Amino acid sequence: MMLGFGNVFRQQNLVRNPVRFLIIRSWHNEKPIPVSWKKPEYGWTKLNFDGSCRGRGCRGSIGGVIRDHNAEFLLGYAESIGKTTSVLAELASLRRGLELLIDNGWKYIWLEGDAKTLVDIIVEGRSVKCKETERNISKINNMLPEFKNFILSHVYREGNRAADKFAKIGHRLEKPKIWRVNPPHEVLRIVHEDARGKIIFRPR
Repeated sequence: MMLGFGNVFRQQNLVRNPVRFLIIRSWHNEKPIPVSWKKPEYGWTKLNFDGSCRGRGCRGSIGGVIRDHNAEFLLGYAESIGKTTSVLAELASLRRGLELLIDNGWKYIWLEGDAKTLVDIIVEGRSVKCKETERNISKINNMLPEFKNFILSHVYREGNRAADKFAKIGHRLEKPKIWRVNPPHEVLRIVHEDARGKIIFRPR
């Protein structure tokens, strides 16, 4: 098929100005990603977990929030865990969340975190070089048969804000803390926004 003059001109222009073309294409096509927290199905319980590291020595903390199919707050937790790595902090947060789910007898669970690589390692059964990471993953895998059914998924940080806030609270704590019935005030607003399905746009 023969190109029209307009098409020929534009294609020639792209060759002469490749950088300009890329900038224009990026400006037009790179739309932000809408992200929101999702409720679990009826009868299911959802755990959002997160780990946090601060400073050169990576002072770690963990936090998480458990909610039901109505997006009602059931439980939150936070704890300072000392020197660690970001991966080990995420794993520690997931382990603590699983312990609390087991203690409370919740059997149908949705686990969600914002560390995609970690989620992929567990879901796909990938091998890891770090022995401590491997031990923690093994402990998590040994806990999962306690549940009748479970889902493990990744969400962008914008959909994990409540857990992220609990993890940051953990930095201020001298000992582990659990919240039941009502979350701390600084988390309550996020819990309400999640329940309403608030959408946050994430830049690409």
